[in-house]
Amino acid sequence: MHFGYDQTTTDLLERVGAFMDEHVYPAEETLTAQLAQATRDDSWDIPDAIAEVRRQGKAAGLWNFFQPGDHGEYSGAGLTNLQYAPIAELSGRSIQLAPQAFNCAAPDTGNMEVLTMFGTDEQKRRYLRPLLDGEIRSAFAMTEPDVASSDATNVELSITRDGGDYVVNGRKFYITGAMNPNCQVFIVMGKTDPSAERHRQQSMILVDRDTPGLEVVRGMHVFGYHDRDHGGHAEVVFNDVRVPAENLIGEEGMGFAIAQARLGPGRIHHCMRSIGIAERAVEMMCERVQQRVAFGKPLARQGVVREWIAESRVKIEQLRLLTLKTAWLMDTVGNRGAHTEIQAIKIATPETVNWIIDKAIQAHGAAGISQDFPLAEMWAGIRTLRFADGPDEVHKNSLARAELRKHAPAEA
Repeated sequence: MHFGYDQTTTDLLERVGAFMDEHVYPAEETLTAQLAQATRDDSWDIPDAIAEVRRQGKAAGLWNFFQPGDHGEYSGAGLTNLQYAPIAELSGRSIQLAPQAFNCAAPDTGNMEVLTMFGTDEQKRRYLRPLLDGEIRSAFAMTEPDVASSDATNVELSITRDGGDYVVNGRKFYITGAMNPNCQVFIVMGKTDPSAERHRQQSMILVDRDTPGLEVVRGMHVFGYHDRDHGGHAEVVFNDVRVPAENLIGEEGMGFAIAQARLGPGRIHHCMRSIGIAERAVEMMCERVQQRVAFGKPLARQGVVREWIAESRVKIEQLRLLTLKTAWLMDTVGNRGAHTEIQAIKIATPETVNWIIDKAIQAHGAAGISQDFPLAEMWAGIRTLRFADGPDEVHKNSLARAELRKHAPAEA
C-alpha cells in the first residue's frame, strides 16, 4: 500500500486550495447571512453564495472530481479514489460551499453514478448530461416514514406496470435535494414484485419533478437546520404517478443491487469530507483556547484541553489512514473487495468526528452552540451521517457477521 500523493493529486490540491482561499472561504460569512435570512422567510431557494461558487468552480475547470474518466462523453475528472480522497477532505473544510463549488455534492453524485453504471443511452442523454454540466439538480427517494428503512427491503412504495407505463404510489421522507427549485428528477426506489425473492422485489425508476401526482408535501429540518446546501430534505407523496416504462433503471428487481452499488462510493465520499470537517474543528479549538483565560491561565495550558487536542490529532490520523486504505482497495480490488473497510470507515468516522467537534464546542463555551460559530451545524451534519447510507447498527451487525464467518467451526 502506497498512500503518497502523486503529481496529479499534488497539483490539483494546490489548485483547489488556491480556489478555496480566493472564492470559498471568503463567501462563508455571506452564505451564513443568506441562510439565516432564508430560515426567517422559510424560503427553500438556494442562496446566491452557493450559485456563485458553483459558477466559479465550473469556470475554473474544478468540476466532477468524483466521476471516473473512462465513460466517454460522460467522463469526469478521471481521478482514482485514492487521488480524490485528499481533494474531498479539503472540500470538507467548507462543507456547505466547497462540494457544491465542484459539483461533488450529494445526492447528485450518487445519482450520477447510478446513471453512469445502469442508465440507458437515452437516460444518460436526458438526465446525466445536464447533471454533469450542473444545469439541473436531482433527488434520491428511498427512505419512508412508515417502515424501518434501515432495512431497504422494507420499502412499501409500489411501482406497478400498466401497459407502456409504470404507476408509482407511496410516501417518502427525508428526500435530500427535493426542496431545491432546480431539482428536476427523482430516482425513486419501490417494489415492483412483492412476491419475488426478498432482494429482488425492488426496482428504481426516474420520475420527473413535474409529473402529475408527485407532491412535495413539506421541507424537513435536521436538528432544526434546513440543510439548503444539500438542496433541503422533503416529504414527498406519489399518488398514481404515471411514468413511461423506459424510465426504469436497469431491469425489474435490480433496485436493491443498484442501491448497494450507489451507496459504496457515497460512504467513502462522506468519510473523506468528514475528515476535513474534523481538521477545521481542531483548528478552531486551538485558536480559541489560546485566546481565552480561565482560572488564571489560558485554556491552552489546561491539561484536559491539551488531552482533547492530542486525542483529536490521533483520531484524525487513524481515520485518514483507514480511509486512504479503503480508497486504495476500491481502486485495486473493487468496491466488493473493499466491503469490510467501507463498513469500518462508515462506523468509525461519524462517531469519531462527532467526538472531535464536541470537544471543540466545549472549548468554545456557550459560543460553541451558538450561531456565531459553525460548530453546532457541523455537529448536526455529522450526527446525521450515523443514519445516512445506513445506520451504525446495520453496518456493525454486518461487519460482525463477516468476522464470525472467518472463525466459524468447520462442519463435521
